[in-house]
Amino acid sequence: MRIDLHTHSTASDGTDTPAELVANAAAAGLDVVALTDHDTVGGHKQAIDALPEGLTLVTGAELSCRVDGVSMHLLAYLFDPADAELERARELVRDDRVPRAREMVRKLRALDIPITWEQVARIAGDGSVGRPHVAAALVELGVVPTVSDAFTPDWLGNGGRAYAEKHEFDPFEAVRLVKAAGGVTVFAHPAAVKRGAVVPESTIAALAKAGLDGVEVDHMDHDEPTRARLRGLARELGLLTTGSSDYHGSRKTVELGACTTDPEIYGEITRRATGAFPVPGAGGAGPR
Repeated sequence: MRIDLHTHSTASDGTDTPAELVANAAAAGLDVVALTDHDTVGGHKQAIDALPEGLTLVTGAELSCRVDGVSMHLLAYLFDPADAELERARELVRDDRVPRAREMVRKLRALDIPITWEQVARIAGDGSVGRPHVAAALVELGVVPTVSDAFTPDWLGNGGRAYAEKHEFDPFEAVRLVKAAGGVTVFAHPAAVKRGAVVPESTIAALAKAGLDGVEVDHMDHDEPTRARLRGLARELGLLTTGSSDYHGSRKTVELGACTTDPEIYGEITRRATGAFPVPGAGGAGPR
């Protein structure tokens, strides 16, 4: 089985619609794909309705968190999308995305970059606006060659010259909320130092004690020594280890299935989840 547990669609900051995403996942030879848009489940229905036979969809979201001044992302899988407390918390994060993006545009213009809010809004379309949309505008303007190059201290990286903070989950509260909604939590790209500051291993240990299920180890932003270190840490803490592409369509160069999750780990994630079921083949029945 080929299992990719971290992808994005136009419901947040990817370039594939949810329907295109599942079609492309099947074409890439995946057996299982997770749709984990930022702080939203808005793409799930379209993905389920378009799901090709032979592909299983794991519903999820990537939650924006901050601890001790450091941003981090938490992948939440198979939670009940109707859980009121978790939805209210996600709505607070989503509501702050537009003011935050506008502030980044303001800071960039102060750096003499001719970016406009209208340009960013056009790129975001109906999606939940975020840093990658601002980064894509910088690519259009020729300021940086790729979206990834915008996520540095010079531009939009954490603490960078044009970085702006937004409302984010406390990760310990996020773990609690997702678990209460029947979901499973995995710390996304925990050692992606190119993006900015990362949380210390002591925080990962504390999150594990609070109920964190796993860490994303095999990711394009982790080199081999980093992956080996994270696997060792996961063993010490009793955490699951996942792998995924963090696919954003044409916005990033990584392809679907670039990194994958072991089938046994996937099985354990589905066993622990009580909020929703994976959805198999041609439309399925949807999360319960």
